[in-house]
Amino acid sequence: MPIPSAVSPSTVSPIRNVAVFCASSDGADPVYRAVAGELGRKLAVRGIGVVYGGGRIGVMQAVADAALKAGGRVVGVIPTVLVDLEVAHEGLSELHVVDTMHTRKAMIGSRGDAFIVLPGGFGTFEEMFEALAWQTLKLHAKPILVLNTNGFYDTLLKFLDQCVQQGMLTPEKRAIVLVAQTVDEALGLLGIA
Repeated sequence: MPIPSAVSPSTVSPIRNVAVFCASSDGADPVYRAVAGELGRKLAVRGIGVVYGGGRIGVMQAVADAALKAGGRVVGVIPTVLVDLEVAHEGLSELHVVDTMHTRKAMIGSRGDAFIVLPGGFGTFEEMFEALAWQTLKLHAKPILVLNTNGFYDTLLKFLDQCVQQGMLTPEKRAIVLVAQTVDEALGLLGIA
């Protein structure tokens, strides 16, 4: 997997594309799909492209379909092993079928100017933490925002606070994780309201 080159915060480009990390399932609460659709639509009407995992199911589908319906540009990146499992979305602006999960993450990360994390499982968490780790190593300076729909990430955010209290995470590194409760708040924090 290619390691991104170091970037200083002053060289961050304007946000033209947002990388969205999210589930290939719908979750237990219909609000997750609804908020994902709202995010996709609101990014599209602002002329912001969506880069995501390329699936045609779950929260992934909600983001992509809403952005496409609103006239937005949506780029999907999916590894061959997941083409059938996550049902690759064939109606995207671009669909890249890649060889590995590592290649998928690298391409999504390089194509996005910011990251928004929606509810998800292990894959979503892993994508988020890799983006955070790369930022703490100064490999990129792109904003990383958790959209805490319906308090989904409350416990994880408390755990990060515990990491600070236990001296495992500095307050400065903890502050990298931007948090919004609504789509409008998220877009405002990213400066694309």
